[in-house]
Amino acid sequence: MDFKHGDKVVYPNQGVGIIEQISYGMLNGRTVKYYTLRILSSGSRVMVPQTNVEAVGLRPLIRPAETSKVLSFLEKGRCTNHHDWKHRYKENSERMRTGSLLDVAAVLKSLLALSRTKPLSFREKKMLERAKQLLVSEMAVAKGTTETAIETSLMRALAKARLQLPTGADSPE
Repeated sequence: MDFKHGDKVVYPNQGVGIIEQISYGMLNGRTVKYYTLRILSSGSRVMVPQTNVEAVGLRPLIRPAETSKVLSFLEKGRCTNHHDWKHRYKENSERMRTGSLLDVAAVLKSLLALSRTKPLSFREKKMLERAKQLLVSEMAVAKGTTETAIETSLMRALAKARLQLPTGADSPE
């Protein structure tokens, strides 16, 4: 995959970033193209060799029309939870690392469903919040709207699925 300066991309489990610089350097005796991106949520900078783009899951931002697929999944999609928390956490961690917004939505929905039947562990609560943040931030940038508007859309979709999005001090503004 080839990106240009200024492209908005998604770095899995970190969120939306912008390609700020494209440079060349040596890696194992070969000249390699590097992308330097700034993660919008944290301001941190990441250098990714072009040869590792696929391995780390760096991908373009979703198209605005694709946000409706995510909302539809949250409203009508099915997801399962493993009964053993270790397996469940491992499966959800793997979903978060794929970078797929639908996988992140599946984590959010499955953890919300689980939270209705039993308390989530500290790690699962953190993963739930992270999934929510990743969904809200990417969808807001893709649609060119506010995170608040996207969070409202998520809440509506989840309400139709009879789930509720947690609210609190760390909600997007």
